Amino acid sequence: MNAALLYKCDCLLGEGAFWHEARQSFFWVDIDGKCLFEYVIENIKVNTWQFQHRPSLITLDTEGQMVIAFQGGIARFDLQTENLHWLAPVEKEQPEQRTNDGAIDIAGRLWIGTMNVKFKKGAGALYYLDKDLSLIKVIEGLTIPNGLVWSLDNRTMFHIDSPTHTVKAYSFNSETGEISFDRIAIIIPSETGSPDGMCIDEEGKLWIAQFNGFGVYRWDPTNGKLLDKIEIPVPQVTSCAFGGPDFDLLFITTARENFTPEQVARYPDSGSVYVAHPGVCGIRKNIFRG
Repeated sequence: MNAALLYKCDCLLGEGAFWHEARQSFFWVDIDGKCLFEYVIENIKVNTWQFQHRPSLITLDTEGQMVIAFQGGIARFDLQTENLHWLAPVEKEQPEQRTNDGAIDIAGRLWIGTMNVKFKKGAGALYYLDKDLSLIKVIEGLTIPNGLVWSLDNRTMFHIDSPTHTVKAYSFNSETGEISFDRIAIIIPSETGSPDGMCIDEEGKLWIAQFNGFGVYRWDPTNGKLLDKIEIPVPQVTSCAFGGPDFDLLFITTARENFTPEQVARYPDSGSVYVAHPGVCGIRKNIFRG
């Protein structure tokens, strides 16, 4: 299965794949370029917003406002006025730390990982921003916290710390937000790249963007088996999200992080956005209830 080029751009670190159902558009960020993009499906129009801080996670709140995790904190962002309203600081006092990937759980908590910009081992953590805007640290000692999803019954949380090449499964209490380690659900072979962003389909299977793996891979978290792969013609595949009117499209971001001129020439579409028809539908993401 192959993906098609949706929009050619030169993102240094394209990430944060997010489908906005009300606007029928696909959002993503260039973390290092400090930019937010929107691809409007109906008229093939691309909107951009530039920031002073590195953005990573994109989501919505109950009022339909954008909520974005930035280096230093989490904020609401008004697409029309371009005003930022800061909700909570996140390791703001540590200038070499930034936010990375995350997700919203069924109760409306915003989970967000942090990491060192120089990839210092064990410097990262996983937090959740509760509905009262208190920030709770859940896991520490992470290096590159990435993909985060919950099982269809919301009893299991799956999480990636990229250098471990694993997807860990945690028992999850949706009422309290408490987790406890259960098992290693998936082991990612190093020759297929490093696990990055992740989403889940209507059958409970996990789709994982694999950095330096030229694709998005479909895995069964119940037995750890590889089921399918969407081929991407560039190596640094970073995140993925289901979307489209019927949630049957998979949108995929890529990067060109630390590329040499030779790599740019060999993979000129690196940093662009791709789309595929994976043959299965995704599920709607939860919204932040802060």
